[in-house]
Amino acid sequence: MSEMSLEDSFEAYLESVTLARSANTARTYANALTSFATTLLDHNIDPQQASTSQADENWILLFITDLNLHAPATERLYLTAVAGWYEFLAAERLATLNLPRLRLLIRRRARRPGQRLPQFPRRAIEEILDYAMKLASKPSEDERHRLRLLRDRAFLLTLADTGLRVHEACALRRGDVDWAEARAVLIGKGDRQAVVRFSRRAISALKDYLTTRAKLDGGSGRPLRSLPLFARHDKAAGKKVLPISTTTGRAIVAARTRQALGEDAVGTVTPHSFRHYFVTTVLRGSGGNLKLAQELARHRSIAVTQRYAHLSDDELDRGYYDIFDNRSDRSEG
Repeated sequence: MSEMSLEDSFEAYLESVTLARSANTARTYANALTSFATTLLDHNIDPQQASTSQADENWILLFITDLNLHAPATERLYLTAVAGWYEFLAAERLATLNLPRLRLLIRRRARRPGQRLPQFPRRAIEEILDYAMKLASKPSEDERHRLRLLRDRAFLLTLADTGLRVHEACALRRGDVDWAEARAVLIGKGDRQAVVRFSRRAISALKDYLTTRAKLDGGSGRPLRSLPLFARHDKAAGKKVLPISTTTGRAIVAARTRQALGEDAVGTVTPHSFRHYFVTTVLRGSGGNLKLAQELARHRSIAVTQRYAHLSDDELDRGYYDIFDNRSDRSEG
């Protein structure tokens, strides 16, 4: 069985789609594969490095979870596109796959037409952030535990106030941050640069964390600029300054969610929820300025930003009663 990188297989599959389908369909399939690649990256699977022989039907479940932010019709189109990629791998003998199981997973987990988008847990995230702010004042068992408390506070505030994806946050180095300007420059695919801005509270939390980490960083024998912004603080890492993985990033979110909200809340808030929080916060604070939100979130298409612009039921309730109850009060007066 031959194999290639996942990224190369995406390109080969899309070439076959371009030859057989309309230009609009080809663009939709390309968008679907880009979204799928982002899901894989968020789960520590790099399409540039992973090979087609590693392809797993269970990846579709990760993708379905992320597609909850899309309309059901878009979800169906994207799942059709990615299912076609799996079929392409099997036909070209690039991977050993159980296609009937893949189709069963899609049927069982995908939403049906007319099914509502889940409500975004804004209040839950704000409670988690309130809890995170208090981590610095919690008693610590030892130096390693103290560093984890400060790291997790800085990590959660960074996710919420920058809009960074979890793999981007985990990959940051100290030298990536311009502390005077409170921003970082990311180098993405195709050597594209993007500027990410940090809030005052995120910068303050990061400085607290790195100040406490100074002895560990100083003893590493490496230039400070090259060290990870968020490091591991477990026994296995010892005195080495190693970056956290996306798996660790997800574990931080899960653990602090459990502590802030209880066991039942675990799984309802993910690292991507913080990115959603960031975009909706920008939209609310800017009076619905989609272009501003698109630029700050680094969305290539404003259509992606628009899917974050829905209002939750409680916001609709407040808007309704502010208008009609206030009008009634004025009439009665």
